Amino acid sequence: MRTWREMRGFPLAVQLLLVNQLGVNTGFYLLIPYLATHLGENLGMSAAVVGVVLGVRNLSQQGLFIIGGSAADRLGARGVIIAGCALRTVGFALFALGDGLPVLLAASVLSGLAGALFNPAVRAYLAQEAGERKAEAFALFNVFATTGALIGPLLGSALLLVDFRTSALTAAAIFAVLTVAQALVLPARKVAPSGSGVLGDWREVLGNRAFLAFSLAMVGMFTLENQLYLLLPDGAREATGWDGAAGIVFLVGTVANLAFQLRITKALKSRGSRAGWIAAGLVVMGLAFLPAALMTGVVPVLLGALLLYLGIMIASPFVMELIPRFGRPELTGTYFGIFYVVSGVAAAVGNTVVGWAMDTGDRLPWVCCAVVGTASACGVAWLHRRGVLPRAVERSYA
Repeated sequence: MRTWREMRGFPLAVQLLLVNQLGVNTGFYLLIPYLATHLGENLGMSAAVVGVVLGVRNLSQQGLFIIGGSAADRLGARGVIIAGCALRTVGFALFALGDGLPVLLAASVLSGLAGALFNPAVRAYLAQEAGERKAEAFALFNVFATTGALIGPLLGSALLLVDFRTSALTAAAIFAVLTVAQALVLPARKVAPSGSGVLGDWREVLGNRAFLAFSLAMVGMFTLENQLYLLLPDGAREATGWDGAAGIVFLVGTVANLAFQLRITKALKSRGSRAGWIAAGLVVMGLAFLPAALMTGVVPVLLGALLLYLGIMIASPFVMELIPRFGRPELTGTYFGIFYVVSGVAAAVGNTVVGWAMDTGDRLPWVCCAVVGTASACGVAWLHRRGVLPRAVERSYA
């Protein structure tokens, strides 16, 4: 109830974007976790071809975030969000209707491009609409995103009892509904010209050394957050011998988000500095991997999941709040886009390293993740001490 009361205090546009993120994650996790199994078992594709299809989707999204961010700045975030959801509707429908490799590759490209469009655009729009309550808006955003990440796999596993096609068409239908809702309800906003070309915008953002240093320091956050889908579920399955144990990790996170996210953000917003809380959140994220490194069993893994979600709840809203303050409001989308390009590369490299560590030793991946979290926290704290991070002074948006 607290979440709904807080949500109603925001403009209609923000409320729609929050519901949109619930739908986006529900539709995404309803389909994507089961795609590899469908390609390999149902369609008989080799592991190499499955890797290509999945890799094309990931590359299309992570590599093109900067395009989505720039488009949001120049064309307006509303249109870019609608276009992204429409493209994902088509992409997911192609997964349901196509069995040939060319069709599946086209579905992967469209699905990835869709994410590259609406992810930075949604965050730019949310930052602009939330005004002085950015931190609370992004806290709610996390709650709805995490809830969707739990509902999606549960719904997907139920629909797979029918067949994969039903699951994919349901995911496509969710994005179709979101597309129509945004077109009908989401208000358009006047686009403020940046005063230079696209390449000039990119040069300005990439030339912002403080922003790039902060983005690199935040590599640890995205690397560790990705372990919610790699190391922690694997640890839960290994500890219990039950494949369904991975779902408990997401259940822990959803319950914790609903119970604590808003309380944490509101309590911390008026105390201390944003950078200090980001660093503290990263420390907690690193500590999350110590229980499983020191003890065996499912309890240390679930305790680690809870600590990891707690660290994300502390840091993430303030990270999202801080990004637009590095530059001009006219380039908010570009800043988010480039930030997510960096995070995408970090997640890919981080998962590779963690995967290698998982093959090397039982304790090594957990220790590596703890070190990564500590190193990221030290990086943010150092930037804060140097005085290069923006102050928590709100801008007003037209």
